[in-house]
Amino acid sequence: MLCKGTFLNREVGTIIRSLGCCPSEAELHDMIQEVEEEEPTGFIRWEKFQPMMTRVLLEKRYQPANEEQLVRAFEVSDILLLEDLCIVGHRVLDRDKKSHITPDELKKYMLEEGEHFTQEEMDEMLTAAVDPDKGVVLYRDFVTLMLPDGETN
Repeated sequence: MLCKGTFLNREVGTIIRSLGCCPSEAELHDMIQEVEEEEPTGFIRWEKFQPMMTRVLLEKRYQPANEEQLVRAFEVSDILLLEDLCIVGHRVLDRDKKSHITPDELKKYMLEEGEHFTQEEMDEMLTAAVDPDKGVVLYRDFVTLMLPDGETN
């Protein structure tokens, strides 16, 4: 039962992301462990969460990638290190520089690399990513969709 001044620990990711932070699942797990009670209850107390989150926001940690970084993730041809985002060149998605990839290519990459996605999350992402007329992912358009409002170059 929720008590005043608490929220479910499974809501932490939603709260943090709504504040413009983009931690990885591992970083999110670490943040939850930092504010969880010694005997985990499934709840987070606001009085423990607020100082940690204030520190994260003031230090500008877990900033989202910008548009150029996201586009380069599809096009990179060498090993590229972008802050906390490491992309390996032999995993280039658009090898032929067509400015698009197939839904299967995106799905394969997303399921094999990086963060874990549920089937529901993948389906939702593909619904947003696939151009309905062409049946491919025009990744520059997709990148624009992933950016917070007003942050295009």
